[in-house]
Amino acid sequence: MKGPLSADLIARLEADHTIDKLWEQPDQAAFLAQHGARFDVLATSGVFGASAGFIEQLPNLRLIASFGVGTDPIDLDAARARDIVVTNTPNVLNACVADMALGLLLALARRIVHADALLRSDQWTAGRATLGTKLGGKLCGIVGLGAIGSEIALRASAFGMRIAYHGPERRAGVDYPYYPSLLELARDADVLILSVPGGAATHHLVDARVLDALGPRGMLVNVARGPVVDERALIDALTRRAILGAALDVFEHEPVVPPALLALDNVVLTPHIASGTAETREAMTQLMLDNIAAFASGQPVLTAV
Repeated sequence: MKGPLSADLIARLEADHTIDKLWEQPDQAAFLAQHGARFDVLATSGVFGASAGFIEQLPNLRLIASFGVGTDPIDLDAARARDIVVTNTPNVLNACVADMALGLLLALARRIVHADALLRSDQWTAGRATLGTKLGGKLCGIVGLGAIGSEIALRASAFGMRIAYHGPERRAGVDYPYYPSLLELARDADVLILSVPGGAATHHLVDARVLDALGPRGMLVNVARGPVVDERALIDALTRRAILGAALDVFEHEPVVPPALLALDNVVLTPHIASGTAETREAMTQLMLDNIAAFASGQPVLTAV
């Protein structure tokens, strides 16, 4: 196991398998040099990943089981080159991530966090004077209308928002307006919600141009991956009030959050918890265990990447 996953997952793995906790080794490189050939399964996550160099240190590796949807920290090309199966835990977290996206948007638009802080500091009148932004009737631009993005669209529609989306191509059977250009969607949208995968293809997809196009009444919500947004450009746009605000569950260099971002009053920030409900984490844990069990018994894994 590459990094400390949940205590429940570790306990359930230990009940059926012999595991080694790499993060507990005082000299991880020396440990892998001596014992790397022993392991045929690597348990990791979208946080800890598995680089090409790390995979090379496990010459008999046959399965990388990852906790989470994102696989950008895993070198899939290196895995494919050695016919290593990679699994993740998709779909079971779609609803909770979408819930979080709308929760962040509502907190940002209605300035809930700011009003809460005022009330706690005995500023009732100031809290009541804090005016938010109505969501009904506004255009919600969803960047990445996959499984999570589609769930976000359903929830935003229930708020009375209009929906449009951007992605690599138009989705078959989808009636929402499609924008081939993210820049054009940003110009028209009141809100941009990001739900795209991480990786080179989406690195800094939202840059200074997109933020300027979103404009001083526009809001940004990111429940995708931190590097999808150019964080420096975002801080600049927020500081200049070039956009109205941002709600972020992910950051470019997690777990580091820039002090400049923490100092702003037009942001809502959470520590990468979009899938963080007991029900969803249990479903993710079970799916990861089921993938490992299927592999161990010679059966096809359930969710190969």
